[in-house]
Amino acid sequence: MKIKDNTLIGLAIGLFAPSIGILIFYYFNFKSEGFEDFLDLSIKQKLLSPLLSLCCVINLALFYLFIQYDQFLSARGVILSTFIYGFLIVLLKFFL
Repeated sequence: MKIKDNTLIGLAIGLFAPSIGILIFYYFNFKSEGFEDFLDLSIKQKLLSPLLSLCCVINLALFYLFIQYDQFLSARGVILSTFIYGFLIVLLKFFL
């Protein structure tokens, strides 16, 4: 099954993948606590922006995967989602 080469598909996948990374991190490290407690703790200790930065590395792999299969519009969507996450990370780092 071939995924259609589309910027919106790349954007959706690029926004969704780091969220999955955060959920995996939560599951392996904080599964005894609630997810809300995990988010509160990471916000209070200013760990949310580094965690998001680390999870955005997943987008790097997705970008190269889309480039490898000549789906340049989807790769563009992944880059756009990475910029959106970057803007969010800067906001979290300096204003929260």
